[in-house]
Amino acid sequence: MLLIDTHCHLDAPEFDADRDEVAAIALSVGVGAIVVPGVARENFQQVIDLSNQYTHCRFALGVHPMYVDAAHPSDLTLLKQLISEQLALPILKLVAVGEIGLDFFVTQQNRETQEYFFSEQLKIAQAFDLPVILHVRRAVDDVLKHLRRYKVRGGIAHAFNGSAQQAEAFIALGFKLGFGGAMTYPRALKIRELAKNLPLESIVLETDAPDIPPAWLGTKGRNVPAELAKIAQVLADLRGIEVTQIIEITSKNTVQILPNLSTLYTPLDALH
Repeated sequence: MLLIDTHCHLDAPEFDADRDEVAAIALSVGVGAIVVPGVARENFQQVIDLSNQYTHCRFALGVHPMYVDAAHPSDLTLLKQLISEQLALPILKLVAVGEIGLDFFVTQQNRETQEYFFSEQLKIAQAFDLPVILHVRRAVDDVLKHLRRYKVRGGIAHAFNGSAQQAEAFIALGFKLGFGGAMTYPRALKIRELAKNLPLESIVLETDAPDIPPAWLGTKGRNVPAELAKIAQVLADLRGIEVTQIIEITSKNTVQILPNLSTLYTPLDALH
């Protein structure tokens, strides 16, 4: 049973000097699948290329809310075209529409633009029957409002940091919740409480590398997908169970919510 990093920006410039090594080390410590989300049309081709370069990588395509000011409606046309092309290939490496969502932490001045791109991309996910990978920051209730209006086949609420009630709302809509480096900080009481008490069947693991470094790297450290092994151990410790159980259940959860991953990774014993 191998770990799945459901969110890693392996295309980021922070990895330009040693990307091959970072990908290889992750595989060597048991991270058997890495999902690399797109954030803007400028990196769509790069995340596609990474999935062809590294056999354990898969990708998502979407316009991130922090990039919408530079985006154009024609980007959505390109997104639809690329999704259609990828889904026609014999081996499916596209696993979701993402990273999409709302971010009202940095600014709400472009709220209308963010909501336009989010709702349009939810429609695209509907049209292709794809799950979505969500970016949600200071906008949980607004994201949930859109998800109730544009029903998709579920997905992952990346770096979940909402309340228990909001978690239940995502789960009711068919979503899994992503936990990673933030959970490793002893003072992150709310996140750790959620990680400890939410149904384990609703949790998936992620690094968000190179961002959200775990506690042992310090807040300025560069996160890498290999850290997922230690992150999984933290979740096991919080829940008082063996890490092998954490790996098995979170991997099953991930393949369930991102079914195109099964072309790479099918834990047969966990799918029944």
